[in-house]
Amino acid sequence: MAQTMVTYFNDFLKNIRLTENQVNELKTAHTTLRDRLMAYDDLKDIIVTTFLQGSYKRATAVRPNNGKRSDVDIVVVTRLDKEEVTPEQALDAFEPFLKEYYDGKYRKQGRSWGIEMTHVDLDIVPTSAPSLAEQGLLENMAVLSNDDVEEMYQQFTKMSKSSYGLWGTAVTAFLEAAADEDWRKEPLFIPDREADFWDKTHPLEQIRWTHEKNAKCNGNYVNVVKCIKWWRKEKFPNIKHPKSYPLEHFVGDCCPDGIKSVAEGVVLTLEKIVTDYPKKPVLNDRGVPEHDVFGRLSEADYDAFYKSVCGAAVIARDAYDAETVQESADLWRELFGNKFPEAPKQQQAVFSKREEPSVNLTGGRFA
Repeated sequence: MAQTMVTYFNDFLKNIRLTENQVNELKTAHTTLRDRLMAYDDLKDIIVTTFLQGSYKRATAVRPNNGKRSDVDIVVVTRLDKEEVTPEQALDAFEPFLKEYYDGKYRKQGRSWGIEMTHVDLDIVPTSAPSLAEQGLLENMAVLSNDDVEEMYQQFTKMSKSSYGLWGTAVTAFLEAAADEDWRKEPLFIPDREADFWDKTHPLEQIRWTHEKNAKCNGNYVNVVKCIKWWRKEKFPNIKHPKSYPLEHFVGDCCPDGIKSVAEGVVLTLEKIVTDYPKKPVLNDRGVPEHDVFGRLSEADYDAFYKSVCGAAVIARDAYDAETVQESADLWRELFGNKFPEAPKQQQAVFSKREEPSVNLTGGRFA
């Protein structure tokens, strides 16, 4: 019988998720930033809306370590015309705002502005004007919500159709956008100032795909991603790639639908990589299939990663098939480190060595 270790994985996930304080700091920081952007007079005419993207929104972020800060990406949808405005000009349009509110804390990056705060990193990601159809979708409550994919799934599964309300209706509309081929073909455009061109990006499709995949995996998918991200970061910090979204995307391609537990998902995902991908694959980006998510990953980096997965898959399978909870927990700790909880040691009765024969002091049979 498989050791699903549900309560152990629940505790492990609590140990590797962002802490409550980190989540509150992120929410305060990005909410303040988004409110300021929407109210800034010199940007009012060009900003359509803002929404969250990245691992924080997709509920696949893990707790930073080694003094690193939590981070969140804010997509700023603008009316800027990519045919008339260069990527450099698009980024520069935001500098007066940053100078006023985040002086000394911001830096220009290849495709965004980074803001370094005491406990939080924020990325402002400007994007070029969407079609009118997409502007309508971008006003959807599910898109604008602070809820991540895990929270969306938990709320949505609790709702009956009679109690959907505005929020439930919004999520339904967002998910049904998958059937709209025009929307699927309408990515946003992000300014790449180093290459001096507007590149395609489709963060909403990544969010929608993640929500759908998580539902197909009975709510376990995003937690499988977190576990494998943590394993790579904890056990192989010197393997530079893949990490972050490329690793998450690969897990999404390899994690089977219908998994009943996080443990099962981790085992089957690692084994799928071992059996099906001994060589670096091409991973078509969600929403922008001409982009290879592994395009910048070298063959050498992939080979190093693959070898680490081969070892991890053996440990994970042994943990899943272990005969006892203690044996299983010890193996999962070998894989994930000490954030995975220990099992209580089995108590063994201890008897003192008999030195003398027993003596019946009363002489009674049942004394």
